[in-house]
Amino acid sequence: MDRPRHLVIRGGTVVPMDEPRRWFRGDVVIRDGLIDSVVEGGVPDGVGGAVLDAGGAAVVPGFVQCHVHVVQSLLRHQADGLSLLDWLNLRTLPYEAALDADGVETAAELGIAELLSGGTTTVLDFGTTHDHDRVFGAAERLGIRMISGRTHMDIGEQAPPSLLEDAAASLADAEAIGARWHGAAGGRLGYAVAPRFALSCSRQLLGGCVSLARRRGWLLHSHASENVDEVAAVREATGMGNIEYLHSVGLTGADVVLAHGVHLEPAEVELLAATGTRICHCPGANLKLGSGIADLPLLLSRGVAVGLGADGPPCNNRLSAIAEMSLAATIHGLRSGPAAVDAWQALALATVDGARALHLEHRVGTLTPGKAADIAVVDLGGWSTIPGDDPAARIVHGAGAGDIRHVLVDGRPVVVDSRLLTIDAETLRRRVDEAWRATRSRMAER
Repeated sequence: MDRPRHLVIRGGTVVPMDEPRRWFRGDVVIRDGLIDSVVEGGVPDGVGGAVLDAGGAAVVPGFVQCHVHVVQSLLRHQADGLSLLDWLNLRTLPYEAALDADGVETAAELGIAELLSGGTTTVLDFGTTHDHDRVFGAAERLGIRMISGRTHMDIGEQAPPSLLEDAAASLADAEAIGARWHGAAGGRLGYAVAPRFALSCSRQLLGGCVSLARRRGWLLHSHASENVDEVAAVREATGMGNIEYLHSVGLTGADVVLAHGVHLEPAEVELLAATGTRICHCPGANLKLGSGIADLPLLLSRGVAVGLGADGPPCNNRLSAIAEMSLAATIHGLRSGPAAVDAWQALALATVDGARALHLEHRVGTLTPGKAADIAVVDLGGWSTIPGDDPAARIVHGAGAGDIRHVLVDGRPVVVDSRLLTIDAETLRRRVDEAWRATRSRMAER
């Protein structure tokens, strides 16, 4: 569907996320891709052009995920029952080495289709070492708002040789890709420099990533302190804690988003707060890999900017923002009590706080006039969402990705009545099957 110049989302429970715990029945008026007005009680019949029905549903800002791997989507359900380093070395890196360009593109389409269908409109994405233009091409066509970067790695005894790169060539390729895509699709796409993590990047490569990102004004995106074996290996290799080491090469600061932060020393938490470094909390992946539970209440209490992310399909196995919100609002009760993170705080992590973590709060994250019309409409009629009044509780604790009714990005409807409009579903399913069979065959040959 083309973007209508004037559209009204009518008759929903509007949850603007611009003020704490505020909701009301009303309409959202959209003009030329931007939120024109949010009207409590609704606009008169006949005002505006196209109409999307939100009766019996919540109208919320489109969800923001601060760490995903759409290129890993073809490996879903193929890497279960492993801890992080085995998951990486035995499954994920061989898979990424076996992907060809068509596989990269199909995996990206699959991941983006799932994200949009589940109400996620903005992501910070992590690629592999090759064919990253195909990821951006898929994002442009399917209509998601995406900041993404090809990954960098130049060391690792167990890594497939084809993934280990010359540092200078890797950085030059990243700069060329970023120059092509940063700001593309009307500003909907952006570039982030993405070294995989401390154990797969030389100090030279990490420093080069920092220099490139800061010279270009791009975000930096990496993984840190996810697993106890990872943390121990970084200390053995560098003589420093993980965050301390990243800080020593410049990989901390307000332009840095680090996924996970599960195993942090108190001094590292203070360092993150002092430098403004962002953390993406990935509870689903951390639980499935047995990595642990990040101390989200502690991070928030120290003023660390935190967003939510599903991580990758092989380690979650869903890309559902609602699933991550539900976990964030429940698992921290084990350490900090059942009121540690409530439904409203979890919803904020996936909307306004996630946007702030990615420096996109001026554009998305709240239903505020003048911002981009990135909006999710969540059906509240399912059995697990009734009864009740509080929409945050009903979404976070009752809803699922299948309850998404409509999704808009930049005012363009990309999901209407739970149907993704920007790609043919059956064609994509066929391509996914073909691409996975081809990739699996190449993995078996290596």
